[in-house]
Amino acid sequence: MSPILITFYFLAAITLATAFLTIYSKNPIHSAIYLVLCFFSIAGHYLLFNAQFLAIVHIIVYSGAIMVLFLFTIMLMNLNKEDEVHKPRITRLGAIVVFILTSIVLVTIFINSKTIMGDYDTSGEDFQSIKKLGNVLLNEYMVPFEFASILLLVAMIGVVLLSKKEKTEKK
Repeated sequence: MSPILITFYFLAAITLATAFLTIYSKNPIHSAIYLVLCFFSIAGHYLLFNAQFLAIVHIIVYSGAIMVLFLFTIMLMNLNKEDEVHKPRITRLGAIVVFILTSIVLVTIFINSKTIMGDYDTSGEDFQSIKKLGNVLLNEYMVPFEFASILLLVAMIGVVLLSKKEKTEKK
């Protein structure tokens, strides 16, 4: 077995385990940490595809910025065990059954799939270069890029305003 295949299996196991723990964990902080580990293992998959730039951007954007926003939101909401709605064991059991069935289906599909062997056409142009990505992002997709930044800013302001507690006057 090749080292790349062993690395793929290792990263796939980490991705599945941390994704399951993200959903199954009772503590929201632990869930966020498991999600960060899941994001890092997905970045490892990008590295296996030889997409280094995409892996680094994935780590910076998802594991860095988005998870920091998640953690701030969780901390601002001040989730307590007393306020938490307890789910019956049957829903947890259902989640485990669905997870196991989905994993079995995915593993079966993966085992029965056949790789396509053959030559592929190349254009000679490097589509992973930062220069090419910058030209496309800041020329063709400038308006959606700016809309996404405004949307994130409005969402962050909304979270702060919703989490702000009103002062009650004591008489």
